[in-house]
Amino acid sequence: MEFVKQQPTGKGPEEWFTGDVWFDVLYAGAEPSRMRANMVRFAPGAHTAWHHHAVGQTLHVVAGVALIGTRDGTVFEAHPGETVTCPPGEDHWHGATADRFMQHLALWEAPAPGGDRPETTWLEKVTEEQYASPRTRAR
Repeated sequence: MEFVKQQPTGKGPEEWFTGDVWFDVLYAGAEPSRMRANMVRFAPGAHTAWHHHAVGQTLHVVAGVALIGTRDGTVFEAHPGETVTCPPGEDHWHGATADRFMQHLALWEAPAPGGDRPETTWLEKVTEEQYASPRTRAR
C-alpha cells in the first residue's frame, strides 16, 4: 500500500479552457495502472475546449451544475451526485453554468502501452453559441 503524495493545485491552461479552471491531480497511475483522476473546479462560465479521450472519460459532479456538450449540439445538465460517461473518441466539452461554480471528479485511462493515441486530444475552443445552446437533462 502507498499513500499518494499530493501535488499542488494547477491552473488549467488557456489553450484547453475558457475562463478560470483549477485542478488537483488525485492519481496518475504508473504501469501497470493506466488510471487518471483529477478534481476539477470551474469558475462561473468556465469550460473546456472540445476534446476527446482515447479510452473515454467519466465525470462525477460534486458541486454546482455541470454542462456537457456534444457535437450534435446537445448540452446536458448534470447535477451533484450524477455521473456521466463519454465514450472513447467522442468529442465533447464540459464546464460550469454562467452563474455558478462547478466541481467534478474527472476519471479516465491512458491508452494501452505501445499505442500511438494520446490520452486526450484537444481540439478547437467552444463558441459562445455552442456554450449558450438550450440545455437538456439525461436522455
